[in-house]
Formats: sequence, structure tokens, C-alpha cells
Amino acid sequence: MPTLAVNGTTLHYEDSGAGSTGETIVFSHGLLWGTELFAPQIEALRGRYRCVAWDHRGQGRSAADHRDHIGIELVWQDAVALLEALGLTKVHFCGLSMGGFVGMRMAARRPDLVRSLILIETSSDPEPIENVSRYRLLARVVKLLGPRVVRGRVAPIMLGKTILTERSRHADVERFLTIMTSRRDIWRAVHGVIDRAGIHDELARVTLPTVILVGDEDLATPRSRAEKIAGAIAGAQVVVIPRAGHSSTVEEPAAVIAAMESFLGALPAARDNGLV
Repeated sequence: MPTLAVNGTTLHYEDSGAGSTGETIVFSHGLLWGTELFAPQIEALRGRYRCVAWDHRGQGRSAADHRDHIGIELVWQDAVALLEALGLTKVHFCGLSMGGFVGMRMAARRPDLVRSLILIETSSDPEPIENVSRYRLLARVVKLLGPRVVRGRVAPIMLGKTILTERSRHADVERFLTIMTSRRDIWRAVHGVIDRAGIHDELARVTLPTVILVGDEDLATPRSRAEKIAGAIAGAQVVVIPRAGHSSTVEEPAAVIAAMESFLGALPAARDNGLV
């Protein structure tokens, strides 16, 4: 798989190549994940869109980082550097959770790089104070003992009750948790998410077409967070994904694909607007 040296780190990325529309979707994953989080969507959309996904600094297959705290501002700067290095502009930016933190910053601060915004299970606020001490404890346990010992605590945060209770999905749950607990140094990225600043005050600058998807079983960033984002971005819409928690792209992939196709299909063709 290709890597790219940008902004003082080396990022693993995947590029499907040109699709029939000439447009590009860039995928930015959530905490604990990598590009696997969007595998179903990329497979479904790659014929029509160039699909580019990458692993954030210190996550997935990207390089380790020496910092105790990989901040969201740094991850956003990595994203800008990646897009610029690949010569990408006017992309459809799709970000889930942590990837949504990146996407909102991108749309507010570098609208020249973004054509539309797809946010999934995310929030424009800082981490709720009631979560901070619990998440810090989990990060400390991971640092000392490794991530596999917290699998049981991670599962109900990252996955919805439906997939966790359906016996037919047990193998999926095990596979997803294995991915999410595969990097011993993930605590560095966890610190960045816990300590992130809010982005809500910048959202009034976002004038791009925007959709916010949220699982109806998401406990980490419930529907109220999606509604708050939609209220700050003119014309933004909220789509609820039934039977999904904080990882709807793999929990209910068909519903997410349908929502993305509906949103993207309603946009004017890029060629008609001279964008490709």
C-alpha cells in the first residue's frame, strides 16, 4: 500500500483511481480505526468516484508518533498536507467521529479544498466533561497494559446494541474489536480526542452542501450533536441510520451507502460546473 511523507510524518493511504464522474471522495476515519472503517462505502462508490482514504498519524498503518498527545489540529494539518500533496481540490469530504472533527475544520478553514461535507457520528463540541476522566483512565490502562484489556469497555462506546446482541454478527464484532485494539500506542491519539477544542463557533463560515449521518444507537455522539451541527450550517440535513451505533459505516453499511448516494446524487454534476 502507498505511503506519503507529509508534515513530518508518513501516512498510509489508499487511492482507488479515477471514477466515471471525475469527482473525488476523501474519507477520514474515527478514533481506533483506519481505512477499514470505510471499506464497504469505497467498494460501492469507487466505480463512480475516485476514493482516497488514509490512516491518521499514529493510527492504522501510518507511522508512530513521539508525542504523548496527537492533537486534532495536527491531524487536520496532516489532512491538508495530504490533499495538497495528491493535488486534490473540491473533494467530497467524508469524516466519521474524529474524521468529522477534521472535516469540519477543513470546510471552515480551507473551503477551496472541499466541495461538500459528509459528517458521520461526530460532534462540534469539546469532549463532554462527564466522559473525560473515564476516557483518561482507559488511555492510561492502554498505555500500561495494551489495548486488548479494554475490549469490553470499548465495545459499547464504538458499536450499537443491535450488532452487539445479534448472534449472527458476533464474528463481525470480534473482527472490528480486533482492528480497534491493534495498536499499543493508540493512547497518544486518544489524548488528542479527549483534549480537543470545539469547532462549533467556526461552523457559520461553512457554506458547502452538508449532510450529517448518525446512528440511532450512538451513545458517544447522539442525534442531538448532529442536530446541533445542522443548526449551525445553512441548509445542512440530518439522516438517522437505524440499528447503528458509533460505527455505522460497518454496522449498517448499506444504509450509509444509500444516504451518501442520495446526497451526492442531488448535487450538480461537477463537470456541469467546470469543477473537473
